[in-house]
Amino acid sequence: MNDPRYESLGALVRRQAERYGDKTFMTFGDGSTMSYSELGDRVGGIAAHLRSHGIDRGPVALMMKNSLFYPVAWLGIVSSGAVSVPMNSRLRTDDARYVLGHSGATAAFVDDSTAGVVRAAAPPELRHVFVGEPEATLAPSDVEARPGAISNIQYTSGTTGFPKGCLLTHRFWQVMGATAAEVLELTEDDILLTSQPHSYIDPQWNVIATLRAGAHLVLLDGFHPSTFMRDVARFGVTVFYCLGVMPTLLLKQPPGPADREHSLTRVFCSAIPIEQHEAIERRWGVPWSEVFGMTETGINTAVTAADHDRCVAGGSIGRAVAHNETAIVGDDDREVAPGEVGELVVRGVGMMEGYHRDPDATAAFFRNGWAHTGDLATQDADGFVYLRGRRKEMIRRGGENISPVEVENALSTHPDVVECAVAAVPDADMGEELKAYVVLLEDATARPHDLAAHLAERLAAFKVPRYWELRDRLPRTPSEKIAKHELERGRAGFLVATTDLGPRTRSRRSEDG
Repeated sequence: MNDPRYESLGALVRRQAERYGDKTFMTFGDGSTMSYSELGDRVGGIAAHLRSHGIDRGPVALMMKNSLFYPVAWLGIVSSGAVSVPMNSRLRTDDARYVLGHSGATAAFVDDSTAGVVRAAAPPELRHVFVGEPEATLAPSDVEARPGAISNIQYTSGTTGFPKGCLLTHRFWQVMGATAAEVLELTEDDILLTSQPHSYIDPQWNVIATLRAGAHLVLLDGFHPSTFMRDVARFGVTVFYCLGVMPTLLLKQPPGPADREHSLTRVFCSAIPIEQHEAIERRWGVPWSEVFGMTETGINTAVTAADHDRCVAGGSIGRAVAHNETAIVGDDDREVAPGEVGELVVRGVGMMEGYHRDPDATAAFFRNGWAHTGDLATQDADGFVYLRGRRKEMIRRGGENISPVEVENALSTHPDVVECAVAAVPDADMGEELKAYVVLLEDATARPHDLAAHLAERLAAFKVPRYWELRDRLPRTPSEKIAKHELERGRAGFLVATTDLGPRTRSRRSEDG
């Protein structure tokens, strides 16, 4: 029981605050900083604030932009004994209402940019909305949560419906933080950087990995390709993790001194573009290595330093990390021969407890004792895994996972829409873009820009399709379901009009500003 993986996140914060004191724990992109001891005091203050309002259990939502306060609020919530519900700050009323209602949140931390959306979307159970960090008028709380207690309901886009809430424990984060610190080879001398929205799982495990290693974390307000490498150089960053769309966009930036005038020693990335891998390493002069994982399962495979040269431009996502096993199975869930394509499944410690309020989806995901990733892959005789595609219908646009069903449901609320389907189309910059196929009422006046505006009022901007096609009908299967695989085939007699709304509806996550 002395293993740190068996302590709560609050205990981890207090232990490291005492050990590292005035050492800088985090720097924000504007240059403001927070020490380990300040983190401990502020986290304890949030826990005390919640308990003073009678909140020491149950879900508490977090809908804020990146700031030094975000990790304070997150760790304060889970230290109080409550459960955090991180929400993308770009959600609009409809998608925010779903997460707030489904999670059962009774309180929320917001900032000035999100307070209006949360208040407009708030279900009756949401009794407290805290704007910003409350003044520290109470002594810090040192209440102890159980390591096996739920810390997060972490929503991830479903493949066939609305987002699913992954139930993550304190132990999940400890295992993931320990694994990340080991894979990234973090030490007390490292400066790690993250630029994704803090509502996503990656900045959260960056926080725990940094805490466990006694390192220094830099948090940016977002990913801006034109200034990202300058920030890496400015803050003396030694290592960072990113998603595959990021190096693609970075390569499009003009070469400059920041390309080599930095302190980087290694970079880790999920879905490194195979055809660009060697060019990426030549440009920045450091090794880039693959890491694979899921919100449901934590980090599962990685390319180690010893395996790096073998895997450059080879497309492998590495081998299973120490606490995991991987296998490739067929439709009957039986393991296939090395080199044969099947579904990647994983098992081991440090996985979610299940999906919130969805026992059927939980049972399906963990059937036969393995977590089913939905990814098609092969595995060679040495255990190296190679992704070959996805069974999932989920669309991955610029690093964002988007459920087409969620977009379709929101689009269907427009009074002129008879039926619709949303699917992925390839895109050189974003990986995939959304395309909407829409049948309108015979006398409808709405056009694609009107439909896009309708969605923009209800969903985050990155969920609004760029491409639109108006049809007089949609192809169907014998069971009368929309045949999405036929949408781009045999369009004669179906097509009414097609529209490209262009960059106006592209994901802000991949743009400057």
